[in-house]
Amino acid sequence: MIKMMKTVFTHKTHEGTTERLLQLAFGYFGLYVITGFLVKYFDKVLGVGGTSYTVYNTIGGLLICNLVVFIWGWYRFKSSDYIKVLGINMPRELLYIIPSGVCTAVIIPTTTLMYTLPISVMVAMIIMRASVIVISRIVDAIQIRQGILHKLVYWEENVAVIFALLAVGVKFWYVGPNDFDFINNAAAMTILTFYLTAYSIRIYIFNYYKNTRKPGAVYDTKGFFAVEQISATSAIVIAGIIYFLVSNPVMDPALPMAKQAFAFQFKNALINPPEIWGKIIASGLPFGIVAFFSVFLFMFKGRTATFAGLVNRLTSLIAGTVATLFVWWLIAGQKSPAGADWFGLAAIFVAIYFMSKAEKKRSRELAKAHEIEPEDGSEIVDEPGAAKP
Repeated sequence: MIKMMKTVFTHKTHEGTTERLLQLAFGYFGLYVITGFLVKYFDKVLGVGGTSYTVYNTIGGLLICNLVVFIWGWYRFKSSDYIKVLGINMPRELLYIIPSGVCTAVIIPTTTLMYTLPISVMVAMIIMRASVIVISRIVDAIQIRQGILHKLVYWEENVAVIFALLAVGVKFWYVGPNDFDFINNAAAMTILTFYLTAYSIRIYIFNYYKNTRKPGAVYDTKGFFAVEQISATSAIVIAGIIYFLVSNPVMDPALPMAKQAFAFQFKNALINPPEIWGKIIASGLPFGIVAFFSVFLFMFKGRTATFAGLVNRLTSLIAGTVATLFVWWLIAGQKSPAGADWFGLAAIFVAIYFMSKAEKKRSRELAKAHEIEPEDGSEIVDEPGAAKP
């Protein structure tokens, strides 16, 4: 373990190894903590939150993502399979990566909109977090049936799913009798439907790309990320401009700004930007970089959607608890993590235990098949009497 951690923090690792997985998870964790803390810091200390913060923070996140993919040349997607479209020779994968970017463009605003509706934010968060875990498991089941995924979903991964859902669902202890009113709220159900549909398609596409790579075929996760982000940014900008020009919201003088309709808050944020709009855009730097780690974890080589989805969501859940601790320590008057948070954290660590057992089996399986190169350079051989995965 010590040797592995030393490799994780001091070495450049090989694609698909456990050490590379841990590097991505640690990077995602650290940036998510910063992102979560900054949301509360700008709201409670600098006095800018809600839609105004979201708009400019998202601008900053999109800027950093697109700067990286253009400056480093990631947009030059590498492929082993080209087709002609309108006389242009292009990678075949673009036919589904661009739609994945459009799905990303749907996920970003629907996440924000869920929090602005007159419904329980806690219930919205539970549903959105749990849905990714469940969707990932369903995608594996579908792709196994389709003959796309040829790997087993280990029993340890299924057990980890149960404990992960327990960690998320424990928050229901704090849900009030009226917190499910969003079921009768047409706007809330419409937004939730778009969110779940977009995420389902996106996770399916991630794993379709990953699981249809033939031996020796290019696996360009950076190029995938670049095309998806460019598509997402284009869709968000176009939709934002149209929404800004078409909507004509009226302010309700009886309500504070935080309770105004989203259309009014969105348009007001752009017409009357906060004085510290530049700082808010800068706060989008960690938010944007988080996207890199998130996508690379979802697409991690050789792992099932179940496993990758669990790593992604559980890492963000732990980071959320840690961010809450930092907010409590550093910003006066803030609440510490509740009992349900600590219980959920314990369930997360149980899930991680089972995931670590699954990861040992998977990394050994991949090394034996020469799909990954172990960091220590050792050859994996069958032990006498060893069970087959």
